[in-house]
Amino acid sequence: MTLPALPLFHRLAGQPVVVLGHGEAAAAKARLVERAGGCVIDDLALGIDQGARIAFIAHDDETALQADALRARCAGLLVNVVDRPDLCDFTTPSLIDRAPVVIAVGTAGASAGLAKALRLRIDALLPQKLGALADALYAARAALRARWPDGAMRRRGLDAALAPGGALDPMREHDRDAVARWIDGAVPNAIGRHVIHLTSTDPEDLTLRQARLLGHADALIIDPGVPPAILARARADAQRLAPGEPVPEGLVLELKI
Repeated sequence: MTLPALPLFHRLAGQPVVVLGHGEAAAAKARLVERAGGCVIDDLALGIDQGARIAFIAHDDETALQADALRARCAGLLVNVVDRPDLCDFTTPSLIDRAPVVIAVGTAGASAGLAKALRLRIDALLPQKLGALADALYAARAALRARWPDGAMRRRGLDAALAPGGALDPMREHDRDAVARWIDGAVPNAIGRHVIHLTSTDPEDLTLRQARLLGHADALIIDPGVPPAILARARADAQRLAPGEPVPEGLVLELKI
């Protein structure tokens, strides 16, 4: 399964960003850049001289739009032309802000309306203090390493805590001491080998348990017939193994079809 675009989070704080054009479309892009801490430059030559890496172009005039997009791209900038996905090197997603947690919903330029609808639906589900949980986990990194020196054990412990109904379930509100209490009393998630006999090549037919195991497994033993769409539901850093290869320690999932 091929991604239509690769989602990335670009650090803009203190960086020059070119925004060309007039009217609400250009103003909206300028506000977005400023929200991320970037410095808006409304002159392409000046932006290039100052080392800008990306440019937003929102001209009404087609000739000016095409010319500036070409100049910016030739200068090595990544270009976003408002409402013209065919001319874009990147598109801007619809954002859910629970800083430092940011969730981006994109459609690779297919439908901004769909991205907005999904963003509003997801936003209503998330606790307002989700960012505070992320900050607490960041502050507890040393305590986590002391509690579980082994990285795989630490990951399994976090997986269990952040799972639905877990001690740190991110879909619930937590007080400021929740992470410390969990570290004091947490037990790592179980390890071992599990076998999934797939009855379908459609990932939508996975059971809740199967989807959960895919999301947590440290390694996958994969039969040749297992489709990429199923494997896309697994952790990106999970080790991929063919049947018969040596199996590492941890949570191992064998996929059969």
